Amino acid sequence: MAEQPILIDTHAHIYEDRILAQIGAFISRANENNVGLIMMPNIDLTSIDKMLFIEDNYATTKSMMGLHPCHVFEDYKEVLSQMEGWFGQRKFVGVGETGIDLYWDKSFVEQQKAAFDIQISWAKAQNLPIIIHSRESIDICIEMVAQRQDGNLHGVFHCFTGDQEQAKQIKDLGFYIGIGGVVTYKNSELPKVLVDNGLSNIVLETDSPYLPPVPHRGKINEPSFIPYVVEKLGDIFQEEITCIQAQTTKNASQLFNL
Repeated sequence: MAEQPILIDTHAHIYEDRILAQIGAFISRANENNVGLIMMPNIDLTSIDKMLFIEDNYATTKSMMGLHPCHVFEDYKEVLSQMEGWFGQRKFVGVGETGIDLYWDKSFVEQQKAAFDIQISWAKAQNLPIIIHSRESIDICIEMVAQRQDGNLHGVFHCFTGDQEQAKQIKDLGFYIGIGGVVTYKNSELPKVLVDNGLSNIVLETDSPYLPPVPHRGKINEPSFIPYVVEKLGDIFQEEITCIQAQTTKNASQLFNL
């Protein structure tokens, strides 16, 4: 029997305190479920040390550097200046999590746009993928990427929940879409959208500890739950699990230049 391709969780916040206290068990369960690589997007200045601690102690984890839009405030320029300095100190696999969030707080929308723009410039300069948070702002984020796409910008729209037209625009821009637990939810419209989109630019993610898949709703999400997303994608595309595994791992490898 052919060996199954290793799965890649392209987006997990496993440095959060409630996970950090049991990180060894989280990593072990991920490995047991064939999740061989976990990508960690940064949030703010306080998350950096915890994220890098995990990367330094667990070979199957990799770090990204960025400022989450929900953590963009008046001092964003100073914060970003400190973050940018990290690129000269060690290697990162991506820029983010960045983007725009219009769900929680609209007080700093213009600052979010400016911070997103700065991080787009980092992604180009570092030749790294950009990880985009676009909650209730997907059209704005697509427009900003389109205006700045010169062939040197690539990345992923994390936690994609858009429609067919938005999915097409993202694919036309050469970007990937991150699919996680939401696709397993009973009222999700994603299955219809994904059938039209195809598998060629889909990557797997958990957004751990958030958005756990069925049958684990209400629990802390973790990378070991990725196989539930794979199983659902197999149902959607009527493909063998090994096919879903191979294609999504290939996509993630291309996205992160592994």
